[in-house]
Amino acid sequence: MKADGWDVWATVRDPATAEAARAAGVTPLDPTDQAALVAAPPMDAILVTAPPNERGCPGLEALVPAIARSRAFPDWIGYLSTTGVYGDREGGWAFETSRIAPRSVEAGRRAAAERDWLEVGRGMGLTVQIFRLPGIYGPGRSALDRVAEGQVRNILKPGQVFSRIHVDDIAAALAASIARPRAGGIYNICDDEPAPTHEVNAFAAELLGLRPPPLIPYDEAGMPAPARRFWAENKRVSNARAKAELGWRPRYPTYREGLVAILQGH
Repeated sequence: MKADGWDVWATVRDPATAEAARAAGVTPLDPTDQAALVAAPPMDAILVTAPPNERGCPGLEALVPAIARSRAFPDWIGYLSTTGVYGDREGGWAFETSRIAPRSVEAGRRAAAERDWLEVGRGMGLTVQIFRLPGIYGPGRSALDRVAEGQVRNILKPGQVFSRIHVDDIAAALAASIARPRAGGIYNICDDEPAPTHEVNAFAAELLGLRPPPLIPYDEAGMPAPARRFWAENKRVSNARAKAELGWRPRYPTYREGLVAILQGH
């Protein structure tokens, strides 16, 4: 957005992070300082990325009072949620119109935060959009890093697939939505090919010139409860609405293009 001439502000609580933000040309704001939030210039777009806690969305708690007090209503508010709100689809497709059935506390909190933001949007006349994200990968955070560091437990569970998304494609989708805001819009932002994790790991190993990590049958993996909950959800997430409404296309339509780009430093 800076490259397109936008001034960028970010809520930051840690002083060291605030200095890093300034060095990157980003103006830091303390989200606990209501006076500073109210005094900030009117924002055209606000992106909320903080995960919800037991009280709800901390972004909503901090920002909505400031917006109301300043009466500086943004043209666009985006909330980053998770495809985990769909729960398990037994390998079937999940669309934005699909039933919400979260199976974990974290996903349940995301679903509640979505509802809270959409209700605020309706109540205050704000243009709120929800973006449901699957597993995020990118430079420094991908199968390439895990395979290279020998940190992969290569689980094999026949029929299991996961959707994923490159971080740059998330940014492009958000920019596309800012250009085409729609109050109450909900979008799945994911790539075109849900795939088994062991196939992604094998491709990463091939790119690195390494042997694929040994396969571990799911029933023999002895995973902790949080990991078992993650693997209990099997779904294919559709990005058709984002393509149709936003004119967005993932630059990395599958994990293959994404991993190759990361390896090449793009």
